[in-house]
Amino acid sequence: MVVVGGGQSGLVAARAARSAGLRPVVLHAGEEPVGSWPGYYDSLTLFSPARYSALPGMAFGGDPDRYPRRDEVVAYLRRYADGLDVDIRTGVRVRSVHPRPDGGYLVRTEAGEGIAAAGVVAASGSFGNPYLPRLPGQDDFAGDLRHVARYRRPDRYAGRRVVVVGAGNSAVQVAREIAAYAQVTLATRGSVRFLPQRIRGRDLHHWLDVTGLDRLPAAVLRRVVRHPAVIDTGVHRAALASGLITCREMFTAFTPDGVVWSDGVVEPVDAVLFATGYRPDLGYLDSLGAPRRGGPRQVGGVSTSRPGIVHLGLEFQRSFASNTLRGVGRDAAYVITALAGQVSRWPRRRAGVPASGRGDAG
Repeated sequence: MVVVGGGQSGLVAARAARSAGLRPVVLHAGEEPVGSWPGYYDSLTLFSPARYSALPGMAFGGDPDRYPRRDEVVAYLRRYADGLDVDIRTGVRVRSVHPRPDGGYLVRTEAGEGIAAAGVVAASGSFGNPYLPRLPGQDDFAGDLRHVARYRRPDRYAGRRVVVVGAGNSAVQVAREIAAYAQVTLATRGSVRFLPQRIRGRDLHHWLDVTGLDRLPAAVLRRVVRHPAVIDTGVHRAALASGLITCREMFTAFTPDGVVWSDGVVEPVDAVLFATGYRPDLGYLDSLGAPRRGGPRQVGGVSTSRPGIVHLGLEFQRSFASNTLRGVGRDAAYVITALAGQVSRWPRRRAGVPASGRGDAG
């Protein structure tokens, strides 16, 4: 079987596949199997403590109550990959996936290689597909316009007028750190909601775990969690309350040198950062007729239109934590079990050399 993506989802999928008796081949476009973590902004810090952030089979290490930073996560994933006895190929970008007449799929890479696979795990995440809304006048804006996926550190905005778009964790965290250097406005379509990071002396994730909220089915969660919430120790709420960050209703258009607010006020702006989330990065499944809008057709990560295709790392795939370090392990066990059952029904292929010349990925 082929696992597309060598981040947290792909690595956990490979481990679960080995346990299920499959022979996974992990194809990762990056230089090393640590997912998109090196590309996140410098100050990124997990909202879950180390004790709740480990993948199956390996503890995070260190103080279990600390909140690991980006580079710690990169180092952890590097160690995790090194401990897996699986075929991980880096620098390999998947271009397309095609069904085989005898069951299974042919995975084609951008380098022209073809790899025969009994099944495919789409674990490529979403960082490669940031969502950037389109607004009137956007193409004429002469300032710095980017998605938070391309943000690294706040000092580059020193002395500038900056608008951050969004009401979630990334938007508020980035707005607060830039506000130490610049004039910052947070543009939102609704009020910013906060969740306390610690309740009765324990981290929020302790309560999510002991109450079972972390494992509620996605269908229930989508009815309950209708708006993003910022996990906060109090510093972000204070930044808004003190006026360090100005909060305004989302602007309606760009001008060449600024934005038009919902009340018609035109304001000069030097930079706009969109913290507006991501969409699944699944262009390589277009060859199967997979829909681009609305996400893939799946239930719990198992494709409802293509047997032998499963997904990992989708938001709310099976639980509140599905696209996080702490939740992806449960989902991996589920989808790999389903995939193993499906591929066991394919006709057994003749042993030999497939299109790749490297042997089948079983």
